This record gives sequence, structure tokens and C-alpha cells, in this order.
Amino acid sequence: MVIKIDEYSDLPIYMQIRNQIVMGISSGELAAGEQLPTVRALALEIGINTMTVSKAYQILKNEGYIMTDRKNGARVRQQIEKTGVISGENKNELRRIVSEARLSGVSIEEIRDLVDGYYYGKI
Repeated sequence: MVIKIDEYSDLPIYMQIRNQIVMGISSGELAAGEQLPTVRALALEIGINTMTVSKAYQILKNEGYIMTDRKNGARVRQQIEKTGVISGENKNELRRIVSEARLSGVSIEEIRDLVDGYYYGKI
């Protein structure tokens, strides 16, 4: 999986890394048990500080998406807990996106089609 950083984004780089790994896991691009690059290797590949990658990995670990240990590095968890709950932060982000789409004249059908496409991996 290739991580692409948008240097002009307001979103911090560690969150861009976190988000792309979550999307990779969700889409199946990153399989359960798959080894992630080491902190140092990913930092070198992207051209960023190792602490930034380390912060992203720590967040992913705390959220239950990956597991880490000194011997084997970081891996996608075999079993990710399915709580069936959307976080308050994600609800707020979704509300912002829907509000911007509505103000831009995007129809509810277009929004539903996008959500379906992302949810079922068609996009």
C-alpha cells in the first residue's frame, strides 16, 4: 500500500497516515495479519520524521486496528472489534460533509450512492 501525503492539507500528517491505513484495512488492500512497514522505513519512504509515523501507529494501536511488538513490528490485527458505533467525532465530520454537499446542490441520492460505493468497496 502506498501512503500519499498532502503537504498542503490542514489535516496533520500523522492523521493522514492513520486515515489511509484504516481505509486500506477496510478496502482489503491491507489484509488481516499483514506486516506494516517499520516506522523508520515508512518515514524514509514518505520523507517525514519517524515520530510522526510512530504517532500514527500509536493511534492505530489504541483504536484496535493494528498490534505492535518489538520483535515483529506492526501488523494489521486479525480480529478488529466491531462495536457497531460511529464515534461522535466521525458523526460531526459526516455532518460537515453532508452540509457542504447540500449547500453545493448535491442531491441526497448522489450522497447515498457515494456512501454505498464507499461502504461496499465499489469506489
